[in-house]
Amino acid sequence: MNNDHRGSRHYRLTDLPIGLYEKALPEMDWPEILAQARNLGFEFVEMSLDESDHRLARLEWTREQRRRFVDHVHASGIRVPSICLSGTRRYPPGSSDPELREEGRRIFRKTVDLASDIGVRVVQVMGYDVYDPEPSTPESKERFIQALAEAVAYAAGRGVMLAVEVMDTKFMSSISRVLYCLKRIQSPWMAIYPDLGNLSAWNDNASEELELGLRLGLVAAIHLKDTYPVTADSPGQFRDVPFGQGCVDFIRLFRILRQHRYSGQFLLEMWNRTGPGEIAAVAEAREWLQERMRQIDAE
Repeated sequence: MNNDHRGSRHYRLTDLPIGLYEKALPEMDWPEILAQARNLGFEFVEMSLDESDHRLARLEWTREQRRRFVDHVHASGIRVPSICLSGTRRYPPGSSDPELREEGRRIFRKTVDLASDIGVRVVQVMGYDVYDPEPSTPESKERFIQALAEAVAYAAGRGVMLAVEVMDTKFMSSISRVLYCLKRIQSPWMAIYPDLGNLSAWNDNASEELELGLRLGLVAAIHLKDTYPVTADSPGQFRDVPFGQGCVDFIRLFRILRQHRYSGQFLLEMWNRTGPGEIAAVAEAREWLQERMRQIDAE
C-alpha cells in the first residue's frame, strides 16, 4: 500500500475524496442518506455497524436486501466503500466471557461477508479488546489479537481489507500501538485507519505518529474530527468537539499528509444529535476542513 506518489506533478489535498459518516445524518433510509451526502458535496458514505440492534441487523440482510442496497448505491452516484464496525463494543472479542467473545468473532465474519457482497473494500475495526465495565488485561489483549488474526485471515480470502482505528482508549491509542498488532499478524490485508482526533488527544507527538504510518505505507484511510486532549486532570473528549476548538493541529497534520503524498480517502466523522436542523453543521464542518486543505495546497 503505497501512499507516496512522488511522481504526481499536481498533487493537492483538495483533490482527494472526502466522505461522510452515516451517523452524521438523521435516521433515514439509504436512498435519502445517499442523496443527502451527494447534496452536501461528499463523494462517499461510510456505513455504520454499531452496537444497536437495527444496525447489527444489517448483518442478516437477505440476498435481495443486499442487491437492493447495491442498486441504491449505483443509482445515487455516491459510493459506500467502507464500513465502520463498532458493534464489537457490545460483543468485545477480548472479553473473558466466552459467549461475548464468540459473538464478537461471529460479527467479524458476518461483517466481512456483508462487505464482500455489497462491494465494500475496507472494514474499519475498533481496537477494543474489552469495553466498560470489563477491565483490559494482558489476557484480554491477547484474546483480541488472536480474534483479529482469525478475522484478517477470513477477510483475506474474500478480498476485504481490515483497518484498525486509532482509538479513544489506551490499548490502541497510537499508530505505534496498532503497529504491534500488524507485526503480530503480518498480513497485507490489514492496515491502519488513523483518527486524527483520537491520535491527537492521546499523543503530543501526533505528527510523528502519523508520519510513521505514512512512511510504512500502512494508512488505508483517515477519519477527521476534533477532540479535547487526555491529561492528568481530564479523560479528554472524543466526540462532539466543534472543529477548531479542540487539540487537533489540522494544519500541521495536513502538511505531513501533503509531504508524503497521501492518496487515500478522508472521512468526516460527526454524530447527529438533533435531527435535520444539524445538517447545516455538517456542511460548515466540511467547508472548515477544506479551507485548511486549500491553505496547505497553496503553500
